[in-house]
Amino acid sequence: MLLQLAKMKKDIETRKDIELLVNEFYERVKNDDLIAFIFTAVRKVDWNKHLPVMYDFWENILFQSGTYYGNPMALHKQLHQQVPLKQEYFQRWVYLFDQTVDDLFYGENASLVKKRASSIAEVMQMKILHKNDFLSGKPGLTN
Repeated sequence: MLLQLAKMKKDIETRKDIELLVNEFYERVKNDDLIAFIFTAVRKVDWNKHLPVMYDFWENILFQSGTYYGNPMALHKQLHQQVPLKQEYFQRWVYLFDQTVDDLFYGENASLVKKRASSIAEVMQMKILHKNDFLSGKPGLTN
């Protein structure tokens, strides 16, 4: 039964698919008890500006479109100065992202975008939350 439902979903194939994913994901983020405040109270995100940037970001991540030119690490380091980011925030972000992908899509690109999202969150955690460990090369963390 689950396999039948999965086969009825299509893979992420176009920018429109990326837009659907990003829109649904951020609706969930805005309503999440743990991380919504980061977007609504701390950053006070202008969604009309933020969403198109995220479309470009994820389109570039998945399809190497060359449409994104920002520096997400620098932005998240700045955010960490405003509100200390915690491991559970990153975990919730990945959970919501994965759930959104799984609810909407099935296929190779759907799996790939989840892997890339998880990798991005992992690197950000290492460089933001464990900066000193990361720089000193402590065991368990890689440079």
